[in-house]
Amino acid sequence: MPWWGWIIVGAFLLGAELLGVDAAFYLIFIGAAAILVGLLELAGAAMAAWVQWLVFAVLALLSMLLFRGRLYRRFRGVARDYDAGPAGQRLRLGEDLAPGESCRMDFRGTTWTVTNSGQATIAAGETAIIRRIEGATLLVEPVGQTN
Repeated sequence: MPWWGWIIVGAFLLGAELLGVDAAFYLIFIGAAAILVGLLELAGAAMAAWVQWLVFAVLALLSMLLFRGRLYRRFRGVARDYDAGPAGQRLRLGEDLAPGESCRMDFRGTTWTVTNSGQATIAAGETAIIRRIEGATLLVEPVGQTN
């Protein structure tokens, strides 16, 4: 592809990301890689077509892997008031749950597997705190137990 073709494709991809397509900054890095290949060609780096495509792919992948996450967080920030799940919430168990044991329990409108990941038994009717979620399993510990 001629140098001007790479720059046109790159400019189109940058414009698409900036003017309407929300591709989470991926098009910015793909477009920048295309522009860089065009500028390399313009500067006199005579490359075969397959080398141009290889350089384009490597530049796009490396720039996305190294810079996209930080740039995206800087401009878009993190989601505010987003409920990431039930971790940190409390629930009252309906049956005794020894360390490492599991039971089924309704929580937030669905049935979960609840596993005691702590080192003390949680008696029926006691409150437990959800430490983390693994698949459809809530890992709980007695309230007041520290990791």
